Amino acid sequence: MSIHDGHREKMRQRFLKGGLETFADHEALELLLYYAIPRRDTNPIAHTLMERYGSLSAVLSAPVEDLKKVEGIGESAAILLRLAPQIYRKARMADAAQETVLNSAARAGAYLLERFADEKNEVVYQLCLDRKGKLIACKRLGEGSVTNAELSIRSVMENAILTSASAVILSHNHPSGIALPSKDDYATTQRVKDALGTIGVELADHIIVADGDFVSMADSGYLGG
Repeated sequence: MSIHDGHREKMRQRFLKGGLETFADHEALELLLYYAIPRRDTNPIAHTLMERYGSLSAVLSAPVEDLKKVEGIGESAAILLRLAPQIYRKARMADAAQETVLNSAARAGAYLLERFADEKNEVVYQLCLDRKGKLIACKRLGEGSVTNAELSIRSVMENAILTSASAVILSHNHPSGIALPSKDDYATTQRVKDALGTIGVELADHIIVADGDFVSMADSGYLGG
């Protein structure tokens, strides 16, 4: 057994006995990288990652192509770094969706802040709700502008029908960091509301997320009529 092998085994046993509570951030990265870089000391690579990105969360949210620019990080290691937090987040969202009731703008906004937390581009989501406001399904309509009205409206209607939704919440993010709705947002919201009305489904809200904040078009009074 080499020196590196002995160190790796000590790190593994330390994790198995006590979890990550006693690990420094760079040590947690070092341990994770064992499973993508089997024959190299990952400690200096972990230090380099922390120096480059500044925090553990920044490392784990960095783009794969940018991670690959770090010496010692190949495609497998870069994908592992991106994959690990996303699997955990996906599991959390799936658990939350089991009994998630989004019967207020505050609840829907809090749910969507988590959903958009890792998005770098503008993305549109549709939440399908039952009569009591319970979340039936969260559908990602795709990346791009919400003003893609024809595609977005058709997809919204299809999802509402397929899930037997009683109400829908539309949501998208503004990567610019300003959550205020634009003229196009207002126009698209009205078209979606009118279209859903033809199949007896309510557009309960259109929530815009930006920089850890959100704006509810329902709470602003826009959907009151």
